[in-house]
Amino acid sequence: MYRQRERREKKGFDRPPREMHKAVCADCKKECEVPFKPSGDRPVYCGECYQKHRPPRRGRY
Repeated sequence: MYRQRERREKKGFDRPPREMHKAVCADCKKECEVPFKPSGDRPVYCGECYQKHRPPRRGRY
């Protein structure tokens, strides 16, 4: 049991920092950075505008 908890706590700490890519928000037209390379075939939103477009979260149970 202890080892499972230890693995969960360490998960993600070995990763290098994400490479950020510049993009222009499809709504407000402000420049922003995203953790993926935009392909141009789908809209990209800044953090603020993404909250408006994000699908509603469902309950887990």
